[in-house]
Amino acid sequence: MRLETVAIMAPGDMGHAVARVLAAGGLRVITSLAGRSARTRALAASAGVEDVGDDGTLVREADMLLSILVPARAQDFALRLAPALQAAAKGLLYVDCNAIAPQTARRLGAIVEAAGGRFVDAGIIGPPPVPGAAGTRFYASGGAAQEFAALAASGLDVRVVGERPGDASAVKMCYAALTKGTTAIMTELLVAAERLGVGEPLRAELERSQAAMLERMRKGVPAMVPKAHRWVGEMEEIARTFEAIGLTPLTFEGAAALYAFVAGTAPGRISPEDWRAADRPLEQVIAALAAAD
Repeated sequence: MRLETVAIMAPGDMGHAVARVLAAGGLRVITSLAGRSARTRALAASAGVEDVGDDGTLVREADMLLSILVPARAQDFALRLAPALQAAAKGLLYVDCNAIAPQTARRLGAIVEAAGGRFVDAGIIGPPPVPGAAGTRFYASGGAAQEFAALAASGLDVRVVGERPGDASAVKMCYAALTKGTTAIMTELLVAAERLGVGEPLRAELERSQAAMLERMRKGVPAMVPKAHRWVGEMEEIARTFEAIGLTPLTFEGAAALYAFVAGTAPGRISPEDWRAADRPLEQVIAALAAAD
């Protein structure tokens, strides 16, 4: 397959960064911005993404489509795109890059394939990518995963883990259980200490006996706040992943509740761009969260 045009839905915080890498790698990147926010339109423009207007044109003009959404929207988008996939009758390669449970990925694959598309399960580990820089990996599985891996020539680090859809999502779920699950625990205990009136002595003890962990808190907790709303669904998907194999979902249902709390606070409603523009130390962030209802 000659790869010239890649569709990205949607060019949000992660999606527009992926689009920028692919455009820098020589590909035409397209999207449909119908109904999208002014913020998403601005991000798309900043990454050089072309708006083709509607789903039908998106599918007809793309050689490959990457779905990069919040987890809760992944299935709705697959269902929405199914008529366009069926009408185009071209066997478009549909790569789901969302943070979803393996069983969710397989369900999406069935929707895509029933509409005549070809499906690849993918999971993104790492921050939004930057052209020419390492650090973000795309794990992929499914019969057509090697075709997705062709994007390595345009700047993405794609690692195929097998031919079984769901395996890439399983890697993502287990990894995020560690990273984002730990961040949830750190955030909750720090807010608890602040509300209990022992925030300062706890931080002093952490400085003495858990310096590396405190440094991780200083970096990870403030960075999490503007993304908390996206992490709610991801924690719910991890809970479903673990429950399906006989493990308790309660740990990550609790993490989802913590991120829902953060997302509902005044700091949690600040856009990522405005949040990153200010220096927000851990102590200030925790004080604001602890003061929220």
